[in-house]
Amino acid sequence: MDIGVTIFPTDQTINPVELAKEAEAHGFESLWFPEHSHIPTSRATPWGGREGAPPLPEFYWRTHDPFVTLGACASVTSTIKLGTGICLVAQRDPIHTAKEVASVDSLSDGRMLFGVGYGWNKEEMAQHGTAYGERRELLRENILAMKALWTQDEASFDGDKVQIESSWAWPKPTQKPGPPVILGGAAGPKTAAHIAEFCDGWMPIGGRHSIDGWDNVVKACEDIGRDPAEIELGMFGVPDSEEKLTALAEQGLKRAVFVLSQGPRDDVMADLERFAPFVDAMRDA
Repeated sequence: MDIGVTIFPTDQTINPVELAKEAEAHGFESLWFPEHSHIPTSRATPWGGREGAPPLPEFYWRTHDPFVTLGACASVTSTIKLGTGICLVAQRDPIHTAKEVASVDSLSDGRMLFGVGYGWNKEEMAQHGTAYGERRELLRENILAMKALWTQDEASFDGDKVQIESSWAWPKPTQKPGPPVILGGAAGPKTAAHIAEFCDGWMPIGGRHSIDGWDNVVKACEDIGRDPAEIELGMFGVPDSEEKLTALAEQGLKRAVFVLSQGPRDDVMADLERFAPFVDAMRDA
């Protein structure tokens, strides 16, 4: 089992470039940054779209751009993998995003992990022109269009929502056919079908989206003749317990990602020291 860490990179906690160097030095396999372009002050959608949720923490609207941040981290590291956890693809332009992903992958010599998700904040999406009810299909077509841009010298895409005329677009990713696409969220039948169709991994959030949905992913793969073994299973927000991590490994979990504190630098460093022993402990799990 590989062990990674995640944090919202903001101006109120450790500098993400320093964090990348420290995470690599402590042996972590991957470092993940989420994104929100902005948070409308109306706060019409409760946190995570869950009624009765507590107030949204301030770090949600203080995040650095993930690709600028990952590019900076790539320049000071050499082995740690760098991921979006997650990128809100449905509210993004696929041409620009394809270039950003490919640029980070190229500049990092193939260390980019492209974590994606449908998103939950309706008013944030609306200000990007994204209708909430269309976000799933828009994510799907955006990803398929991006894969065309990554793999075709003269790329084009003709979908119901996304159209790209024959175009040249470089750089191409170092990883072929592109960085792993890893979908977050609960894997109901619709999400599982997307995972089977165009993803390389599934990473739910521990305690919120269990891995019970893996059966749906297996069925969706079988429905289209894909080997479920091609889908890597991971989890954000794992427990800091070797016993519990071992149990997850026995269920097929290949990557476990700890959530770092959103506090001062010293708090984050203390978390790194606390989680680092799991790197060796779970290496052969």
